[in-house]
Amino acid sequence: MRRRWTAAAAATMVALTACGSEGGTPPPSAALAGVDPERVSGEITVLTNRTDQVSDGTLERYADAFRKVYPDVEVRFEGFTDYEGEAMKRLKGDRPGDVLLIPDSLAIGRFPAYFDPLGSADDLAPTFDFTEYATVGGKVYGLANIGIATGLVYNKAVWREAGITEWPRTGGEFITDLKAIKAATGAIPYYTNYKDAWPLRQWSDVIGAPSCSNTAKDALASTAEPWRAGQDPYAVDGLLFDVVHEKLSEGDPTATDWEQSKALMGSGKVATMLLGSWAVPQMRKAAGAAGHNPDDIGFMPFPAQTNSHHCSVASPDYKYAVNKHSRYKDAARAWIYWYITQSGSARAEQAISTVTGTPLPDVLKPFDERGVRIVVQTQDGAAAVSAIEKASGIALDTPEYRQRLIDVARGAAPGGRDAFFSDLNRKWSAAQRTAAR
Repeated sequence: MRRRWTAAAAATMVALTACGSEGGTPPPSAALAGVDPERVSGEITVLTNRTDQVSDGTLERYADAFRKVYPDVEVRFEGFTDYEGEAMKRLKGDRPGDVLLIPDSLAIGRFPAYFDPLGSADDLAPTFDFTEYATVGGKVYGLANIGIATGLVYNKAVWREAGITEWPRTGGEFITDLKAIKAATGAIPYYTNYKDAWPLRQWSDVIGAPSCSNTAKDALASTAEPWRAGQDPYAVDGLLFDVVHEKLSEGDPTATDWEQSKALMGSGKVATMLLGSWAVPQMRKAAGAAGHNPDDIGFMPFPAQTNSHHCSVASPDYKYAVNKHSRYKDAARAWIYWYITQSGSARAEQAISTVTGTPLPDVLKPFDERGVRIVVQTQDGAAAVSAIEKASGIALDTPEYRQRLIDVARGAAPGGRDAFFSDLNRKWSAAQRTAAR
């Protein structure tokens, strides 16, 4: 059997389990790319958000292994901390690289304007998960290397010190737990990563978890007021607002630092951050480097339950794509397919491999053991939601409006919770009417 993220029509969720075996040897990267390794040549530049893997030599080691299969291809890397901003600049400029991660802020309908197709959806969907996230007109323009489960990275030792041994089941319980951490430990209960900004967009990935619905994001296209009680954006953004308003986050969010946050989490100076499951290995590495126990870093689902079950949304990480104007498209495709199917990078990072049939990583075993249910968002309404976002100025996949939310919550900007959400609802519903014309 293959591990597939599916949603039964009646239940709209499935248990998070690792079905089947290893899934067999992945198809050779050369066959997938449609190239002959002995005839592919060129020097390609790969743009990446993994600045840590650029600086520590991890990506270069993968490139060395790649050259053993493709001896005439040289691979170089450029890493950016603000990947979203830099990648969009590069796409609109003259140095977009040969292989890049598709920015989350780029609407799917625009993919053909910037990227070369990697193949047809019919050919690639049986081999890779999440192809629907980058499919336009039956062609796939991007492939993710890993899938991500949504939730909260936390330092289990800090939570235990505060007397907390169970995952919170509601937003209210989560706030109570953070207050206990603040009272009983010297740790910052929650860290926003406000200054680097991009971590704040991770909160959008949680949409679908409070309702445990695989259509939660598509439903935004027909929801006039997403920021009202009973709607996922209200639950998600409301929790972030309350955390900050209750002074359970860092004192000065404008001084946060992503790289430093990993060390703070690893050493127990920060208790909790909302991030994808991809972040757990990075935090564990930081814990070990600080002389602490890497196993103290855990991962819990968003604090909400449906029918007594926690739920988590699975989604693809950044999708790798080939620049439409690359001089070395064969080499670029070869790198993407080799990296995803043969490098072992997903396994090394304890991430969900997007190669169908690959077992789930150990980091998600607690989800399996505790019956966490997973949902994968449908993509039928993605274009309609994108149009509303553009017209409203509320881009769910960019961090700006959540930075404003935090500013209001901490008293650095005028207004309150209800007024802030009312303004979001007004803009969204007006844009929805405009988009429907």
